[in-house]
This record gives sequence, C-alpha cells and structure tokens, in this order.
Amino acid sequence: MSTLFVGLGRMGAPMVRRYAGDHDTVLYDVDHAVASALADELGSPAVASLEELPAGVDTVILMLPSSAVVESVLVAGGLLTRLPSGSLVIDMGSSEPGSTRRLAEAARARNVGYVDAPVSGGVAKAVTGELSIMLGGTEADRARARPHVRALGGKVLDVGPPGAGHAAKALNNLLSAANLAAAAEVLTVARKFGIQAEVMVDVLNASTGRSQATEVKYPKHVLTGGYDSGFAMDLMIKDLGIAVALAREEGLSTPVTDAAVQSATRAREVLGGAGLDHTEVARYYESVNQVSLRATDG
Repeated sequence: MSTLFVGLGRMGAPMVRRYAGDHDTVLYDVDHAVASALADELGSPAVASLEELPAGVDTVILMLPSSAVVESVLVAGGLLTRLPSGSLVIDMGSSEPGSTRRLAEAARARNVGYVDAPVSGGVAKAVTGELSIMLGGTEADRARARPHVRALGGKVLDVGPPGAGHAAKALNNLLSAANLAAAAEVLTVARKFGIQAEVMVDVLNASTGRSQATEVKYPKHVLTGGYDSGFAMDLMIKDLGIAVALAREEGLSTPVTDAAVQSATRAREVLGGAGLDHTEVARYYESVNQVSLRATDG
C-alpha cells in the first residue's frame, strides 16, 4: 500500500523528501511541473490529476494552505469518496477546526480515518524533520497516523479529538504573533533610548522576556534585515483569524491577543505588496516609530 502526498509547496516539498525515504509515496501538486521535478529527484511517481485514485493508495497526506482548499480536494473534487474503506487522511496544513470536524464526520461515515496534524517550526524544521506536530482525531486514528508523521517531527503531541490539532496550531500562532509584536515594541523603545537592538535581544534571551521570537526570529530574520523566515504574513493572519473565532465561539475575552491581531492586520495594510513574510510586522513598527533595528544604520 502507498501514500498519496498532496501539496508540495514551501513546506510540503521538504516534508515529502523526508517522508518518501520510508514510505511508498505518490506525489501530487496543482503545479504538475513541481510534482514531476520532485518525482525525478525522489524516484517516486507523480500524478497529474486526482480524478482517478492511484492503485494501492490507502493513506492521504494533505499539506494545503486552507480549509477551503482541503474541502475542494476532498469534497468538491471527490477524493474522499474514492478512498477505499479503512483508509486514513492526515491533514497537516492549518485548517479551521469546525471544517475539520465536519470532514472527520464525513470520513467516518465512509469508514475512513481522519487526523488533523498541523505543524509548527517553519521550513527550517521541515528540512531537518524537527517539526512539532499536533494530532487531533480519535485515539485509534492518532495511533495510525503516528508512523506516518514520525519522520517529520521532533515532537508529536496528542492534543484531543478531531479539530483539536488545528485549534492548538491556531492558538500557538496567536501567541507567537503576540510575542513578535511585543518584541518589536520593546526593541524600538530600547533602540530609541540608545540600546543597540542586538544587545537588547541578548538581555531578553538571558532574562524572563525571552520567547521564540527573540531567540530565533529577531536574530536570524529581523536584525539582519532579511525578513525571510519562510512563513507568509497572509498565512499568519489567516491563522490568527481562526484563533480569534475560537475565542468568540467560546464567549471569551482576549484583549491582549486581539491587539496583536490588529497590529498584524494594520502592518499588512501599511506595508502592502505581495509575498510579505510574517516577520515584517517588525518592519511595520520600525516605520511607525522611525527607528531602525540594525546597528549598521547608526
């Protein structure tokens, strides 16, 4: 039996490179040239269409950008109806928990397992196989998914029932965005006062203010002026919307993280253009406060 891996973009490509080494894999991407190139590299077959399920496929891994795209593949495109009884679907993108629950129910009605297994760690961790992976689904389906995601993640966490993985991913990204924005404010204040940004980052990382933003994103992607983490601002804002919607559905107040969402949205509006990296939220704060975080700028 084999796995159909759907979605070979910035994250999917390095993930399938690791996955295909341990599993018989069939490749698919909406850009068939991308799939063909990876097929040549990995020695795995690629298909140009999902209209006919390749023979022997009993597992589908999806690395797609949104619930709308996942639904277009599984429901509108009919892939779910073509899977044999006993198959397993693993959605590793960032999807909406409500959509995931509905898809899991539809899959269960066809005796198909469904696991949401979103990842955290970005392209760098995808390359090294050190992603954090959050599993949502029935206990039996999560156990079935583990051998498939083991080569991709340094940490594989059982989170709860269907949709729980996607909920946890969105909430993680909400806190990550808040840390990114808060650090930008702190660093621009420090820089205005006369403390070099890299010195202040060292202070934070040696103290209680440290976060993944100060330990990784600022030294590697902001203070260098690269803004090149590989995670798009638009995808971050999409995840923030999912997290805020969860809070509203539960009737909860989240003023601190609401402010972070507003900052990200405002940054997107002010900076404009296509292909913005999410770390460019810091560039927005530099512009607003008229402060550069790079030592070479005086």
